[in-house]
Amino acid sequence: MIRRVRLLAVVATIACGALGVISSTQTWLTVVLRDGAHHALDVPGASAVPVLAPLSLAVLALGAALSIVGLALRYVFGALSVVMAVVLAWLTARVVLERPVSAVASVVTEATGIAGEQSVGALAASITATAWPVVTLVGWVLLVLVGVCVLATAHTWSRTGRRYRTDDVSRTGAAPGPRPHDAAGSRAIDDWDDLSRGQDPTA
Repeated sequence: MIRRVRLLAVVATIACGALGVISSTQTWLTVVLRDGAHHALDVPGASAVPVLAPLSLAVLALGAALSIVGLALRYVFGALSVVMAVVLAWLTARVVLERPVSAVASVVTEATGIAGEQSVGALAASITATAWPVVTLVGWVLLVLVGVCVLATAHTWSRTGRRYRTDDVSRTGAAPGPRPHDAAGSRAIDDWDDLSRGQDPTA
């Protein structure tokens, strides 16, 4: 059961990070400009939320490392997952609910050369959202739950690398003592030396 919880936590963290990376390249918003042609501009997730791609990559790396780190780092990574998920969820929810001008400003400025939120807001006739912000928001909510799960169960996860250590070394940290067949070999050499000196080794 514990192994299954650990596997699910790692896989879910990596999946959320991958979703964020993919979502950053997809269209989140469409802005229609107040010009004669009513041009429509597509706004990708990376433009709507500038920290989306780098934080998603950080979540990916965190999920990959979560499977091999020790107890202390599990708590650190679990806390980082929660913090990053909350930040990303807040920024994504703002795009979903408010569709702020700041989310489309960089794309509009690049296309028209007009800068400033007030100027861009005056130029934008409408801003509509696609399904990607909602899907991504669900992923961040899931990541919050996964981070809480890691914090709650990290102490029950088995240690990594135990299979590569002998039982004696893993329990005591000391090097193993001489093996029985080594001692037998030493006794045989001593007996042979006694015979060479004319002594009875069985005496």
